[in-house]
Amino acid sequence: MVLRRAILASVLIIGASVLVERASGAESVPPRAPLTTLPMFFGGWVGHDLPAWDEEVMNVVGADEYVNHRYLHENGVADLYVGYYRSQRQGDSIHSPQNCLPGAGWQPVSSGTVAIPVTGSGSGKSTITVNRYVIQKDLDKQVVLYWFQGRGRVVASEYANRAYLVFDSLRTRRSDGALVRVMAPVMSTMDEASRDAEQFAGSLYPRLTGVIP
Repeated sequence: MVLRRAILASVLIIGASVLVERASGAESVPPRAPLTTLPMFFGGWVGHDLPAWDEEVMNVVGADEYVNHRYLHENGVADLYVGYYRSQRQGDSIHSPQNCLPGAGWQPVSSGTVAIPVTGSGSGKSTITVNRYVIQKDLDKQVVLYWFQGRGRVVASEYANRAYLVFDSLRTRRSDGALVRVMAPVMSTMDEASRDAEQFAGSLYPRLTGVIP
């Protein structure tokens, strides 16, 4: 089963790369607000910038634009990373946290998906389904939520996101997209950290549609 999934993943990734490269003509990139316009205050959360990543890290990530914020809410904490890519035709593609986090020393404890209620208006969705990971480094644990967003979709599966990338590149000449990642440290209980991460993500999502069309 593991081998079959690995083969399928390889075929999808290679096929996506080939077809996206073959999609001829100028790309269509819709107008959007910069990520820096994401609010620092919403839904009771108060944010501030985290230190910028160094050039070596950004060369690996390859994002055209990103934000790295920390938000506080009563006793809760949520770190937000959003990386936006104008084009994924030329080799710059979204890096899954499944690959990046272990490289930083975090090991997965559990994984799955979760449906998150969306709060606020203007999102057009009542829930979004996202990936949920619990990771650990030494004695520290964090709850991680992440999803792929762009071209009018929210997608949890990396393979489905690749398939949509091929479809949209051929149909609409768009390959723009973003990774959204929320991390909440387990300071008391796992349930509290999960609650904080999910509440933050649900409040955040309606505010992303203007910066990730």
